Amino acid sequence: MEFFESEKFTDHVDALMAEHHVPGLSVAIALGDSTTAARGFGLASVQQNNQCTPETLFDIASSAKSLTAAAVALLVDDNKNYPKVQYDAAMSSLLVDDFVMPEASYTAGITVEDVLSHRTGMPSHDNCYMGASAAQPDDARSITRNLRNLAVAAPLRSRYLYCNMMYTAATHLIEVETGMPFARFLEARFFSPLSMDSTALQPALARERGFADRIAKGHFWNKSSYDEFDSPDCPEGQGAGSIMSSATDFIKWVKALMNREPPINDKVYQGLTRMRSIVNPSARRLKPHTTPAIYAAGMEVWYYRGQMVIGHDGNIAGFGSRFLFMPDKRFGLVVMGNSSGAGAVSAAVARALMDEIIGAPLSERQLRAKPKSKQIVSRPSRPTTDATRGATGETMPALAPGSEEKQGKDGSKSGKGGPNVPASKKKPEIALKKKSKPLPPQELSLDAYVGTFTNKGYRTLTVEIKDKQLFIDARDRAFGFTLTFEHKRDQREYVAHLCDALEGGDDPMDAEFVFEDGRAVRLGLDLEPAIRDLIWFDLVIHTE
Repeated sequence: MEFFESEKFTDHVDALMAEHHVPGLSVAIALGDSTTAARGFGLASVQQNNQCTPETLFDIASSAKSLTAAAVALLVDDNKNYPKVQYDAAMSSLLVDDFVMPEASYTAGITVEDVLSHRTGMPSHDNCYMGASAAQPDDARSITRNLRNLAVAAPLRSRYLYCNMMYTAATHLIEVETGMPFARFLEARFFSPLSMDSTALQPALARERGFADRIAKGHFWNKSSYDEFDSPDCPEGQGAGSIMSSATDFIKWVKALMNREPPINDKVYQGLTRMRSIVNPSARRLKPHTTPAIYAAGMEVWYYRGQMVIGHDGNIAGFGSRFLFMPDKRFGLVVMGNSSGAGAVSAAVARALMDEIIGAPLSERQLRAKPKSKQIVSRPSRPTTDATRGATGETMPALAPGSEEKQGKDGSKSGKGGPNVPASKKKPEIALKKKSKPLPPQELSLDAYVGTFTNKGYRTLTVEIKDKQLFIDARDRAFGFTLTFEHKRDQREYVAHLCDALEGGDDPMDAEFVFEDGRAVRLGLDLEPAIRDLIWFDLVIHTE
């Protein structure tokens, strides 16, 4: 494809990267059975001035869900060894005692394909699981077993609700059925057969294999310069994300899907691409020439200018990715970048390349002109030992019309449009800040609020006093954060300001305390807006 190598395409990418503050980008394409090409743009690390190449490794976040779904599909296809694993099999029959939902009807009714198509009724609950630095870190089994302690938000199969935990539960199913760690299964069934030699589950494994110098740093633009950090290991997020790959490696996977090459056969392909759950039924914020997306299994299906498109995106702190393929045009694409702004860039890059493949009128293409040169500024790297970050969710701008729903605090964090917006994205008190009247003063002693509070699904949070304000340090979570409380009314209602452990920010949420005998005994936080209620924590320890 001449356009891919052209100066016009280069200018378009450079302008998008400058506009959205993306230091580095890798793009790979596949045409037909054999033709592939790849390019790198910008820097993999601003601080170290390392060039971004097609071989640079990125955290691909939720783009990895296609591999998880395909792993399950291989078991479904293998009736000899795994006869019980079928799309319509109840998860609770396959993971007896482990897969238990808060209500019996969900436990009995949720099937394998419900899990893979985000229609279980369980919302994200991304703030509930514990990262690698926690005293008791989560893994695939503990994530699965914790489902029983979390509230559902909709009846089974009634609506699309993006849930990273269900994909982690799918990896627990794979490990139980095969007796293999998920990382080894991926290597044996996908990475090795497809010669994806530099792709690995978790950054630690990539470093162990000698690829440390090829791993891109995550970046966050702080209005004047870049903060830079390493991609952390997230065993609690396996299946939902946590795969490190390059554009040149991942295009091999996209090509195998598109051409139904081993290990993908026709039955596996049909199972992965069968449309199951409408992502954006109200068709809000559709891009021109697009239809609403329908979630299949680890991928979305939509139409662009009359052509079927299949793919997924991924976004997490410091990284954004996207892959897609057009079956009828036999065109595949991978875009990976090293800041959260890569979501917008990947969407625009994908549209430009699809327009070229389709032959869209030049008057309808929105190609950017060459940007003015700008010096890239970096600050010293952030330490990552004090926080962990899961591999989920996304705040990806819509290329597919449904991708707006899937916004994670990746993202991510796990994110979603409509009512299922992650807690860190919901801003219920913004209007309050615009009022001329100051907030009422805090009159009750802060000591009355201090203590450790617990919830079965969300574990423990400790309220302490920091800089004369109530404060919670939850940086041991998969999506690490802190909360600083601002009094709202009646000495009970507060605005809790969430600051992301990696990207910072100030995202307010509702908070409430319940008192008995002059001290706080319950704490409610709006950590999962989809359930339309606060998550309530009960006092267990009072810190003197």
